[in-house]
Amino acid sequence: MDSAGQDINLNSPNKGLLSDSMTDVPVDTAVAAPTPAVEGLTEAEEEELRAELTKVEEEIVTLRQVLAAKEKHCGELKRKLGLSTLEGLKQNLSRSWHDVQVSNAYVKTSEKLGEWNEKMTQSDLYKRTQETLSQAGQRTSAALSTVGSAISRKLGDMRNSATFKSFEDRVGTIKLKEVIRRALYLGQFPQ
Repeated sequence: MDSAGQDINLNSPNKGLLSDSMTDVPVDTAVAAPTPAVEGLTEAEEEELRAELTKVEEEIVTLRQVLAAKEKHCGELKRKLGLSTLEGLKQNLSRSWHDVQVSNAYVKTSEKLGEWNEKMTQSDLYKRTQETLSQAGQRTSAALSTVGSAISRKLGDMRNSATFKSFEDRVGTIKLKEVIRRALYLGQFPQ
């Protein structure tokens, strides 16, 4: 059976069956032409239901207006009290997080994770891994210390070399000349 010929009304007793009387029904009832009375309803009952529908729709509009006015008034009160939207959000998040923390699911999960952690840290595999990583860390630290000492020694040797001394003298001379030039420019030395 092709889906184009199936009754798609989910409340229909003929759900999924081919309907001979299926017609296009407009979605917007305000635009659609009035339909004949529903089976089993008299014109008076239909008129009464339409009047009640109109009344309920008007009440919905009124309630939306009242809600909008209340929300506006609430916002003004919060503004006058210095409560920002961010403060309210922060309080809501804090309250929600507290509710999560005291919930049975969270407490049970925390207990279970604690038990698993205890079991895992007591296992032989965990202890061996921890020892291995500790030894690796100590060896790495020793190796880096040795490399650092070697670099320091090389830099010390380089600083004591004639080339570096000559370079240091030139930089010192240039720096001294610059300091004197700036002092003369700013008038800090007598000319």
